[in-house]
Amino acid sequence: MTDAATLAGLDPATLADMLRVTGSPGFDRWQEQIKRTGGCSDPIRLMGATKLIDRTTGKVLHAYSTDSEPGGMLRVACGNRRASRCPACAWTYAGDTYHLIRAGLVGDPDKGTPHTIRNHPRVFATLTAPSFGPVHNRPGNRPCRCGVRHAEDAPELGTALEPESYDYAGAVLWNNHASELWRYFTIYLRREIAKRAGLTQQAAREESRVSFGKVAEYQKRGAVHFHAVIRFDGPNGPDDPPPAWATLDLLTDAIHAAAARVQVDVPPSGDQPARTLRWGTQLDIRPIRAFGNGEEITEQAVASYVAKYATKAAETTGTVDRRIGNKEALALLGVADHPARLIAACLDLHPLYPDRKLRDWAHMLGFRGHFSTKSRRYSTTLGELRQARADYRAAQQRAALGLPDPDDTPEATTLTLAHWTYAGHGHTPGESWLAATIRRDIQQSRETAREALAELDDWEEAV
Repeated sequence: MTDAATLAGLDPATLADMLRVTGSPGFDRWQEQIKRTGGCSDPIRLMGATKLIDRTTGKVLHAYSTDSEPGGMLRVACGNRRASRCPACAWTYAGDTYHLIRAGLVGDPDKGTPHTIRNHPRVFATLTAPSFGPVHNRPGNRPCRCGVRHAEDAPELGTALEPESYDYAGAVLWNNHASELWRYFTIYLRREIAKRAGLTQQAAREESRVSFGKVAEYQKRGAVHFHAVIRFDGPNGPDDPPPAWATLDLLTDAIHAAAARVQVDVPPSGDQPARTLRWGTQLDIRPIRAFGNGEEITEQAVASYVAKYATKAAETTGTVDRRIGNKEALALLGVADHPARLIAACLDLHPLYPDRKLRDWAHMLGFRGHFSTKSRRYSTTLGELRQARADYRAAQQRAALGLPDPDDTPEATTLTLAHWTYAGHGHTPGESWLAATIRRDIQQSRETAREALAELDDWEEAV
């Protein structure tokens, strides 16, 4: 699994615990459990038992208890979407997001969208925050306003040029209201579409539907912006072709107009003035092409891009991925100056806007919305994707145990009795190191398989 040099780099406590785990009688089964979670960093530990009984005869078809498991517990994946918390579960979440977005672009009948969806007008739009003050950046071939040509990974990128005059309060209040800005944008978008089509809003709804899937991303300066796939459908959703008037140009023009109309008013409170929050002027709208004929924005690129950011949050700006209760914790956690000032602004503003829960979302720099959302008819849902995966694993388990398939028996002939209790979560230090090693092995195997598949595709094209 690893070499002696790597083991030598472990601290004594972790090494001792790792040797304890690998030397325990149930180590092989423990490894099997962790592999089934994909190498989860913080598995949920459960204790309990389940029985499958034939209703007619009373015969026990299958019985399982955690009494025979290592430590008397079953370990299941935590399901956390954050890559900073659990890379293994974040990989699964990103994959689900990829398939959700892709199904709304190329079509997938199993996921609720026909392949004809590729003929519908659709764009990839990015809506950003306004400026709250100048920051260090990389303006092409020109030096930054500070006079320095910053490297791609320079730590000062995105930080305020003049921290004392930067509007930190405005920045976190904007993040805090970003979801409302998006909600108003979707309302105005439908109105602007109807206006350009020369129809009433009701008539436009009867002839067309606007579907979207979006993801939130943090800029280096700590401001949230949204990437969204926006698509024209017919009145019944993806199964209907959009009307003739629902063109790509009309959709693009309506997005520009709707974004310009949106505003959210924040009343004055304490020493804070009244504010009118708007979208930034950097609105990027690009058509999504059905086939990759050299275009930069293709279906594959969009789905991959959205999935990439579905597992990232404010920690990409230098903050932490857990709640912070007070300013003193910022120094203890080593948070850099710019994100620390944003977090401090959240804590200072909380008493002035208690309903906005800025203290609870200080580690998110004020943002309190969902990171990935979609309209009802865009495509499938994350819940449906998770259920399909669970059903597949259940079918595998039934086949391995020789149990009947419920779909083959029209009447319920079996009874399941189960009792489960929560027994904790996480790993010991040695288990954590071993789980991380298992995750890396799984990741390497996936990458090897992907490369082999790509080579096979190249070979088939060559012949």
